[in-house]
Amino acid sequence: MRLRRTSRAVLLAVLAAAGGRPAVAQVGDEFALQGDTTLVVDRIVAVVGNQPILGSQVEEQFFTVLSGQGAPKLESAADSAALRRRILADMVDEEILVQEALRDTAVKVTEQEVNEAVDQRLASLRGQFTSEVDYRRELANAGFQTPDEFRRYLADQHRRRFLRTRLIERLKAMEVIREVSPTERELREFFEKNRTEMGQRPAAISFRQIVVAPQPTAEAKQRAFTVADSIARALRTGGDFATAARRFSQDSSSAVQGGDLGWQRRGAFERPFDEVVFALKPGVISNPVETVFGYHVIQVERIQPTEVQARHILIIPETTPENLDSARVRADSVAVWAKSGMSFDSLQQRYHDPAEEREAISVPLEALPASYTQTLSQADSGAVVGPFPLPGPGGRVKFAILKVTERRAAGTATFSDVQEQLRTHLAETMAMQRYVERLRASTYVDIRTN
Repeated sequence: MRLRRTSRAVLLAVLAAAGGRPAVAQVGDEFALQGDTTLVVDRIVAVVGNQPILGSQVEEQFFTVLSGQGAPKLESAADSAALRRRILADMVDEEILVQEALRDTAVKVTEQEVNEAVDQRLASLRGQFTSEVDYRRELANAGFQTPDEFRRYLADQHRRRFLRTRLIERLKAMEVIREVSPTERELREFFEKNRTEMGQRPAAISFRQIVVAPQPTAEAKQRAFTVADSIARALRTGGDFATAARRFSQDSSSAVQGGDLGWQRRGAFERPFDEVVFALKPGVISNPVETVFGYHVIQVERIQPTEVQARHILIIPETTPENLDSARVRADSVAVWAKSGMSFDSLQQRYHDPAEEREAISVPLEALPASYTQTLSQADSGAVVGPFPLPGPGGRVKFAILKVTERRAAGTATFSDVQEQLRTHLAETMAMQRYVERLRASTYVDIRTN
């Protein structure tokens, strides 16, 4: 069934016809025919290769765009028609990329990863409803007759997204797609054209930080290593890695996913971890790997030319109250030295925990954790504040000293506020446009909206 949200507009058209007026499908002149006696619910608006794109598919995206954040303001029928044309052009480009990915034998997407992604999405959506009845009712309102139909729809969307992403990443790694450097004029033209979509900039702050962490003893580190090593040995005898990760891993963000770290490119991890994960063969259980976070047991699941999908189990050495007291005293000293004018760079290099970020640039105040917000609420540029405690997983605490480098009030976003983001966006967009244009030259594309 392809009506989805469009069905409501069609219903309005039918009611209009019953009142003696011409039946007009309220889905835009380009995607529905008009007539006194005939109502066209759906039709093909484009063909890419041998794959049709339906008017109802464009409508799905149209309503999705209008219901999302930063939705464009449509003040006339011409605005709506222009948005639909842009959506259709994007859908054509996406279909071209999907078809190219399907032809590229090096691009692999497994049913397992599609199903895992769908399961996560369904669990998130289902959790928003208090009962199965409400959930099924909402699916029916959206045009899905059964949860299985909705699952197939999500699976198709995720599969297509994976295909496009893998193709683009592979082509970037091979330098088939190379970023284009937009000129200053192109950046400003894009900004002016999209100024109304830039919105308001929130109050933001930039700062550098020194995070002082309690240091475990050599004995505590040895105990953590022993635990990690025993887990690795047990897994090699046939244990299930995901189950062990959910039970033992102290990385709270990945433990619930069975230790899954997703697909990652080289350089995404700490160097010791990175070196091991890109040397392992799929299925092999690593020896414990030490990083600034603790000891990791790693298993690679799948390999692509420039990325791997892996799981890990993290065991963090325990710290004692005495370790915590020592860290607090050390943080107090660092704060006194920083406030007295000692080089923040030198102090950061010597005392900062490498597991933590060294700097934050133009972070919205509302996006900061509460501990940061309270400390920085009145701090002006140049101020050194802290130390203050940073609570972590498992009751662990670190101490932070911050130096504010810039404080910015809320207001209308300016070109300088978004210049670098625009540069990155346009560089990628222009590179993709050039590549898709090359593909389009050898692909049958028929637009049928007239």
